[in-house]
Amino acid sequence: MNPPLLQINDLTVTFVSRSGLGLEAVRGLDFTLQDGELHGVVGESGSGKSVAMMAVMGLLPSSARVTGSVRLRGEELIGRSQRYMRRIRGARIGYVFQDPMTALNPLLTVGAQVAEAITIHNRSLSGSEARERALALLRLVAIPSPEHRLDQYPHEFSGGMRQRAGIAIAMANEPELLIADEPTTALDVTIQAQIMDLLRRLREEKGIGLVLVSHDLGIVAGAASKLSIMYAGKVVERGNVDDVFASPRHPYTRGLLASLPKLNQRVERLTAIPGAPPAIHDRPLGCDFHPRCAYAAERCRVDAPALRPVDATEAACHFAEEIARKLPQDVTGATV
Repeated sequence: MNPPLLQINDLTVTFVSRSGLGLEAVRGLDFTLQDGELHGVVGESGSGKSVAMMAVMGLLPSSARVTGSVRLRGEELIGRSQRYMRRIRGARIGYVFQDPMTALNPLLTVGAQVAEAITIHNRSLSGSEARERALALLRLVAIPSPEHRLDQYPHEFSGGMRQRAGIAIAMANEPELLIADEPTTALDVTIQAQIMDLLRRLREEKGIGLVLVSHDLGIVAGAASKLSIMYAGKVVERGNVDDVFASPRHPYTRGLLASLPKLNQRVERLTAIPGAPPAIHDRPLGCDFHPRCAYAAERCRVDAPALRPVDATEAACHFAEEIARKLPQDVTGATV
């Protein structure tokens, strides 16, 4: 059998502070992505989602120590030289960055930036050939009047169009894998839907694997096939999207679901998970989520739960079975 498109095992990212203290931003991430799949990685800001994906790309600073395994079609990427990774980035793995305004160079036209992404991996192309290819990519991502937009600068694009341009750059060399890091951040709901539809269409037409990083379960609900929920650098729940949504086993997942607005309910305020995620340098003993969890017991304060199979999903909670039986009453005090 062919190896999976992407296989991540025990990925750990540690930042070394000036005092020499090691701060773990990502702790033991595991998941596998097959061709044509969309895997959602969801969690609050600071949960380690983006750091993990930057580790996959080899884009972390020298202060980061990366261990574990990241295999692309069976080829190990961890420990590779920057020269090797430059051949992988943009060619076999495309990356859509969080903020398209800062990801794009304000001094170059959008067409020049798309063409550069093409020619850097194919230096035999002439300038006119690269421009034609850039034009085709702008059409692919449904930018209106692409012939005119090709010579415009990023500030002349709307937020949604800048995001589309970023996707065009990521798709410039028809990569096998696309990582989209918060591709709908700061966009209105109509543009969010258009971007998600574009990613779905690219996945179906090109057969690429897609990792979608988001803080919003609603964004990945109708798109992803599998889901990893991250909290404080760890995966706390993982499984098929339908199984996780139908019967979440971890109180953090249930809190995220409860916070989604519901069309059939009128409420003055949306449900929120109490408290805040722990700082990377001050995580609690035991379960990282126990200070915010209404279901926490003494065991949770001293014993960190491991990710383990619970029916159709995996959850890192001592009381996952009891939580599943409490449906539909959410253990954070809100109704799912």
